[in-house]
Amino acid sequence: MTARRELDLGRLQYWSMRPAQPVGDSAAMRNAIRAELAMIQPHDSIEQEHLAEALAWVDSGAELCRIAKPATPPMHLVSYFAVVDVGHIVLVDHRNAQLWLPTGGHVESGEHPRATVVCELKEELNLVPACPVGVPLMVTCTTTVGLTAGHRDVSLWYVIAGSRDQPLDFDKQEFNAARWFRFDQVPYERSDPNMPRFVAKLAACATRGGSARSV
Repeated sequence: MTARRELDLGRLQYWSMRPAQPVGDSAAMRNAIRAELAMIQPHDSIEQEHLAEALAWVDSGAELCRIAKPATPPMHLVSYFAVVDVGHIVLVDHRNAQLWLPTGGHVESGEHPRATVVCELKEELNLVPACPVGVPLMVTCTTTVGLTAGHRDVSLWYVIAGSRDQPLDFDKQEFNAARWFRFDQVPYERSDPNMPRFVAKLAACATRGGSARSV
């Protein structure tokens, strides 16, 4: 990962050099998750609805994290992280979801969502981010499909700078394959329904930031 890529992501405001603070109790956890949501600027009316749903859910006092597999409680928090490099994104062919998705994982109780990104990035792609993980780019609330269909994922979408020069060392127990896709070749028909909106938001942020090298 080059200094140029880190700089460009900084311009796009994907990185925050303030590391996530550890959360040790349920109140701190709830406050930390609400703070992540509050930093998201919705890109469209759908994301505005998803953000409102997520904030109301956090404020309701409901359990936020999955406490038992496959889906207890039926609405819980996920950290997605999209590894990107110059108009390309890494997607994995997820065995359970049966979709091409960004990598990600369930947020554990007492774990900051950004810490989930760091942990899952190592476990799923054997990568370590060069900089602290920044604020999420997007939030979605989606009913799942595939082998564990029917529950509701509240997903925070983070962006990580990667390099297409580095081989993808993916978790073969979770994924059938992993590969780089050009933005205009993402298999949207077999992906998260919010993927077109996510890629569009990436492009819009790049335009506003004055640089598109990393996206």
